[in-house]
Amino acid sequence: SFTMNTYLFVYDLMQFCGHSWIFTNMIIRFLSFGKDSLADTFYSIGLVMRFCQLLSILEILHILLGIDKSRLFPRFLQITERIIVLFVVINSQEEVQGKYIVCVLFFLWNLLDVVRYTYSMLARTGIYYPPLTWLNFSLCILLYPLSVLAKAFAICVSLPYFESFGTYSIELPFPFAFSIYFPYVLKIYLLVLFIGMCFIIQNLFSERKAHLGRSNIKKKRS
Repeated sequence: SFTMNTYLFVYDLMQFCGHSWIFTNMIIRFLSFGKDSLADTFYSIGLVMRFCQLLSILEILHILLGIDKSRLFPRFLQITERIIVLFVVINSQEEVQGKYIVCVLFFLWNLLDVVRYTYSMLARTGIYYPPLTWLNFSLCILLYPLSVLAKAFAICVSLPYFESFGTYSIELPFPFAFSIYFPYVLKIYLLVLFIGMCFIIQNLFSERKAHLGRSNIKKKRS
């Protein structure tokens, strides 16, 4: 409906503005301060980044309500990966926030999202640019595996701090005698992360084939 389409357009516009601001801010800071800007990336843009990632949870609701025709499970995996790495790993360990890997991770995320939300926003209005369509469904195949490697590296960097500080580790007293050592949970999640990557890349290839194939058919008809 017109109302739902308008709502989705506004949502995409908000995400586009947020990620564009982050992406532009990162580039300007790097050009102005060089490598010194990398260490305080989280402190300068972390608040907006957290807001955008929390807002992206609505995309799961959009799919469940049927107003977005994307596949639920791949999108759910992508969103939860970011939420876990950003809020559980990076946000909880101040020592990790100043690492260069955070800057690399944010750069990859925002580059992908600026392109994705630009494409999606224009698609809501019926505007399709073939170069943008190709870029949207091709860039993600290249950058998503790199972002997974960056996530895995961020988790590995955080492990010593989780081990020394005991963050999120739980040990229940007698008679339960039950404990959760969070570094082990993160190590298991690393395996899940790479298994999920294989599934998502397969989905990205199928989406690219479907959309670019549709674009080629339209070109032939015109």
